[in-house]
Amino acid sequence: MEAGERRRLRREAAEYYRGQRVPERLEEALNALFPLHPADLYGELANYLSKFSKAPVICKLVGRKVLDGVGQPTLEVEIHCTVKNYDKRICSAVMASHSQIPEDALPERIEADEKERNDSVHTAVEWVNESLNTMLRDLEPTDQCQADKMLGEYFSNKLEEKKEIQKQEEGGEEEEAEEEEAAKVTPAPTPTPPAQAPKPKKGGKPGKMMPVVEKPIPPAEPAEPVLRGSLAIGGTSLAIAKAGATISHVPLYLYIALLKHDQESPKEMTLPLPMVTLLNCEKDPPTKLKLVKEVMLIPPVELSLKEGIERILDIQKEMTRLLESPGKMVQQKYSKKGKAQNSGKKALPLTYVKRISHLGCLKTGCDSLEQLLLLMQTACKNRGVELGRDMYLAINCAAHELMDYDIGKYEILMGTLKSPDEMVAMYVEMIKNFPFIVALIDPLRKEDREQWSSICCALGSKCYLIAEDAATRISKLKTDQNINLATCSGVVLKYINQTKVSDLIELTGILDGQRHITILGSPDGESSDESLVDLAVGLGARFLKLGGLSRGERVAKYNRLLAIEEELAANGALRKAKLEFTDFAEESQPEQLPDVLP
Repeated sequence: MEAGERRRLRREAAEYYRGQRVPERLEEALNALFPLHPADLYGELANYLSKFSKAPVICKLVGRKVLDGVGQPTLEVEIHCTVKNYDKRICSAVMASHSQIPEDALPERIEADEKERNDSVHTAVEWVNESLNTMLRDLEPTDQCQADKMLGEYFSNKLEEKKEIQKQEEGGEEEEAEEEEAAKVTPAPTPTPPAQAPKPKKGGKPGKMMPVVEKPIPPAEPAEPVLRGSLAIGGTSLAIAKAGATISHVPLYLYIALLKHDQESPKEMTLPLPMVTLLNCEKDPPTKLKLVKEVMLIPPVELSLKEGIERILDIQKEMTRLLESPGKMVQQKYSKKGKAQNSGKKALPLTYVKRISHLGCLKTGCDSLEQLLLLMQTACKNRGVELGRDMYLAINCAAHELMDYDIGKYEILMGTLKSPDEMVAMYVEMIKNFPFIVALIDPLRKEDREQWSSICCALGSKCYLIAEDAATRISKLKTDQNINLATCSGVVLKYINQTKVSDLIELTGILDGQRHITILGSPDGESSDESLVDLAVGLGARFLKLGGLSRGERVAKYNRLLAIEEELAANGALRKAKLEFTDFAEESQPEQLPDVLP
């Protein structure tokens, strides 16, 4: 290279660096660092100058099929960003799969469900690696609002495409049906004689009660169809949120809190109380009790999370011992306040299948509610724990699984049926006799709105009445705040399918303003991703429903919650939790309770 050419290049380089203020920045850095005499001078220079670099942008999304905690296929989304001119893997998010194959399903149903699940994951992987990868390229991962807006529009377009295809298919089927109908000769209908009212029997006893005609139950609302591939929307939104937190050098829970509160950093944060599943109750023969699906333990707010988990583990060990030797238990009666009284008789035999449920807890079965609560009280008492003071219970009734639609009643015990109104009366009596039960999840179907109002008026000031399956999907709740949402104390939200981080932020704000509490729940097919815990803390959820303490993918989340507690306590930012019930009957303001639930 000639000398003249070299001089020209040096002049151009000097102009370029002056234009980028490089000499000025270097002088500032050297002046700032000289008094410090850092051990790693070039490292400190790099740190100082890095704040002038361009913001990282998404350069690549990678979607892949992975397995969840129960061995079912699900989606992982990996985020790569351009950081200081280099392609760097930032993080990944694994979605929990919500659909669960029923244990008693027919082989044909199981095979069809497995095929649909695989096809859905395959479609989601295609969306991430192709369309979403192109669409989100060069977007800053800290712009969660814009990312979720683009994801929402993409999903809406896919939904419209699906509806258009279905409309065309239905149109073709209708034409074929009309042609077939026209070819048939329809005979004239036979006239039906008018129905006659039954005549009263002669000689009937005066004053005899006539049978009461019960109101027909509202039919079950059709299940919302899930668009194949929708996992890609939720997985990508969560992965972008995790990437934004990583690039911002803050934990995910704080990043979510900043998004919810318009970048205003909260001075203190409250941990959600854990609802720890201790028992997953069998509902199939030979067990008789069908009313209870899960029995959960809630530690009192006076305990730290660490102390509460240790106490629950202690009770779990005792419960395992009791279930292995049920003959050692004694039959007890209950006083009006739920206190156990020894009667000296042997306990009813327990039907126990010795295995761990997919929920990460012990799986058992009982013949009556009293027998189940006796088992709980015995396990707690043997460890010096008093229910109603040192520990509380939550019951997941999963009432939608109990309805016999042929009869129009709930089957709470084998052969024992109750109408929706009778269910309300039964729950009122239950809470009266066992006041240590402070939460009922899905005590009724979502269609029984009148009874939801009744039970909330009767028990809202004593117990949380929570809708899980009785609540509608997040997308509908966000679109219409009143649709399909019965009167209740709170709602269990699950991060599944096309749910986006912005949806949760918006919806929890709506629920906060409507006297509803937020519970973040773990789906049946949980993954090893711990982000749900950070979401719950950042969103200010009242409870966190993660399942039991016996499966790796669930225990990892409890460990994450313990780590957050330790971090907040060390920073002096941990606010003590306070519980309050809502008196629906008086339409009054929430009544604040003391540190220990009554």
